[in-house]
Parts: sequence; structure tokens; C-alpha cells
Amino acid sequence: MKVFSRLLYLGLPSLLLVPALRADGLNDAVRRYLRNYTASVRSHASIPSFSRQTGLACSACHTAFPHLTQFGRLFKLNGYTLTALQVVRAGDSGKRESLKLDLIPPVSAMVMSSLTQTSKTLPGTQNGNVQFPQQVSVFFGEAITPRIGTFLQVTYDPVAGSIGMDNADIRYANRTTFGSKSVIYGVTLNNNPTVQDVWNTVPAWGFPYASSAVAPSPAAATVLDGQLGQQVAGLGAYGFWDNHLYGEFSVYRSAVQGGNPLPDSASTNTIHGVAPYWRAFWHQQLGRQDLMVGTLGMSTSMFPTGIIGARNRFTDVGFDAQYEVPIGEGKGGFTAHALYLHEKQKLDADVASGAAANLSNTLNTFRINASIYTPARLGVTLGYFATSGTTDPLRYPTGAVGGSATGSPNSNGLVFELSALPWLNTRFELQYVLYNKFNGGGTNYDGFGRNAKDNNTLYLLSWVVF
Repeated sequence: MKVFSRLLYLGLPSLLLVPALRADGLNDAVRRYLRNYTASVRSHASIPSFSRQTGLACSACHTAFPHLTQFGRLFKLNGYTLTALQVVRAGDSGKRESLKLDLIPPVSAMVMSSLTQTSKTLPGTQNGNVQFPQQVSVFFGEAITPRIGTFLQVTYDPVAGSIGMDNADIRYANRTTFGSKSVIYGVTLNNNPTVQDVWNTVPAWGFPYASSAVAPSPAAATVLDGQLGQQVAGLGAYGFWDNHLYGEFSVYRSAVQGGNPLPDSASTNTIHGVAPYWRAFWHQQLGRQDLMVGTLGMSTSMFPTGIIGARNRFTDVGFDAQYEVPIGEGKGGFTAHALYLHEKQKLDADVASGAAANLSNTLNTFRINASIYTPARLGVTLGYFATSGTTDPLRYPTGAVGGSATGSPNSNGLVFELSALPWLNTRFELQYVLYNKFNGGGTNYDGFGRNAKDNNTLYLLSWVVF
């Protein structure tokens, strides 16, 4: 499903992170939110998966999906386990409860359809491409024990004509105290670095939340920026102290889909050993405002082909921040996000095979965007993105549309988006992507006469979850 990676990261999971009405040992922040929120949402109809599990509308956790509120973040960190459903219970000789299952398994579906129009037609193709569907997913999200919850996504790929596992996050979560302060701690098993995160800054959940699957996109991206999605399995532990300080450490190993599950001489981009990932952030509430500043990183050693010989090594270090404030009693809001990723590349294997000219390269990614949603759930978002790095004519070769005449990975531009949510589970978008530089140049960037502005993209999307 790699071709749809940006879309699949950003779809339903965050929509489903909604709060609960009943759970043992709720922490103080959860209790306060429930007391303040329950009365205002009871009149709304329940919608997908976790919303069915909790009996609350998606607006409990979103001003407009997939923007998570503070309570939505707490629900995810608590392992998706809070529930308001009737449950099936059983015990061992009346001494210990051994079964507690929701009576109705929460299952949801998502359908995305789109129209893509580039400023200049791609050679040999028809412009104005319609995808119906662009993506269809089914989600299985529920509490399976009082301490374990799941988010599993299965997606139909209309290009390959196949169905396969997409994003997955299985969690164990519990609560304790440390220094008289509450601590949420847990374990996550997932298949996409940063999909376990709770902020809309990281690659798995960052803006744009959906984008065209057929429009040209810049050639270069860091490993942490979606390159391992659905091709790895990761196990990690995390803790969140006093609703302020979060820390996580995970390790990832290759778990290939769509190929031989036993890495061999034909395998590509296989991780040597494990790839450690770390995450930390500080969260601060200032009245009704929320502020987060954080850092994240990953170290990866991979065989570009096979499982022996020279390897490429990538070290990613990033910094992110998010600011949000509600508008109109929480029915609208303003949100700003920023992310910077710096990657050091040591390309022993690629230099040996002739796939890179430099033994050492760097690659940088910067994104910043701001959104405002009215109480009627009409939204405007403006974002800026930039990729820059070391010139390497073998790693970034000349080629029509997707190549670089200069061997440079540098790209930058703007994203402008209008969105409307007439219902809490329905989103319509009009998005325009404007490139100032594409794969190293503004004019004739590919060596075949194509300009950066030729890839400017108009994208219309309908996004329905039920």
C-alpha cells in the first residue's frame, strides 16, 4: 500500500480516538473532561468505531477530524480501552475476571474519492484523473481487555487490485502515580513509525491529511518521513507524566508485505538488526490553549538489496511543535504545526553499487502550517513545505517528470486547502499545491523541459467514514 502511504497515515485513526464514559481508574484529567463534556454531546448521534464504543460523537475529540483534542490524545494514550458499551464478562471460579469483551465489536469503514488536475499534463497521460475510489478501508478498533486496545486498518488498493494490512497499533496501557503525580504508561506494537503518536505534527498524522495518489511528488524523503510504513513491526514502551512530559523508546524490524516474509537475496531495504526510535515532548495547557514542543528520532541500518554485505545508515533527528486554541465553545479552533527533520546518510552500499556519488549526504525536511475552523466546521489551511539536501547526481538522477537535472533533492512550495464538514463523519476538500522548486530547480528541473509550476496540483476530495 506504499503508493497510498500519505493518505493511509492520515485518515480514520484520529477520527476514531474519542473519549469514554466508563473505565476503572480513570485519571483526573479524564474525569474532569467527562464531567464538562458529556452533557453537551449526548444529543449527537454516535459515529464510527470508537465512537460506537464510547457512545459519544467525534466532536468529543475533534474540532474537525483529524485534529485531535486533548481528550482524544488521552484516549489514545490510555490504549483505546475506555468504553460505554455493554460487555460480556467471565471469571475463573468467581475469583478473577478473565473476560471482558464489548457486546458489539466496533467496526468502521472509510471511502475516499478524488479528482486530480495538474497544471501541465503528464507525458502520455490524460489529465483530470478521477479515482473512485481512491481508497477504501475497514477499521477494527476496540477494547479487547480492560488494559489492551486495538486499532487495525485493512485497505483495498485500487491500483494493485488487492487488499492488505495497513496501519496497525495494538496497545497495553495502565496508570500509576510517581511523585504524587499521575502517570499513564504502556506498550505499543505498531507497523509505521510515528503512527503511535498523538500529535498532528509527526509524519504519520501531519498536514496534508490527504493528498493526490497520482500527482507528481518530490523524489527525496527522509526514512522517518513515511519510508518504512507497513513494512516494519515495532515494539515500544511509553510513559506520560502529569499530563506534561512524554517519553517513548521503540525498536523496529523489517516485516515485509507483498513479498517473501523471509528476507533473502532478493529483498530490498531490509533492516539490519533493529532500528531504534525515540520520542519525547512537553505539553502545557495555558487556560484553554494547548502547547506542545517535542523531539523525535530514528537510527536505521539497511541493506538496499539482499541481507549481507555493505549497508546504508540513516540517522534522523527531528523537532516539532503544535499550538491550538478552541473557538466558539470548542466547536471551532485555530491550530498551528511545525516539523523539522534532519537526516545524516552514510551510503556505503549505494556508493559500492553506483547508486550514489557521495559517501555522506544530508537531507532536511521542514513543514509549517496553520488551520482555522469555524463553529460550522468550515476550515482554511495554509502550509509551507521545503526539502533540501546534498547534491548527488547518482542518487537523484535525471529523468522525465520525477528526475533532477542538477542532482539536487531541493523542493519547496505552498499548500492551500478549503475544507467543509457538513456532518461530523463527512469531509470535502479543495486543495491546491503550488511548487516554487521541484527536484532541484524551477525551470527544466528534470532535463526534459518540465518546470516546477507544471506540477501544481488541484485536488478535490470527498472523504466519508461510517
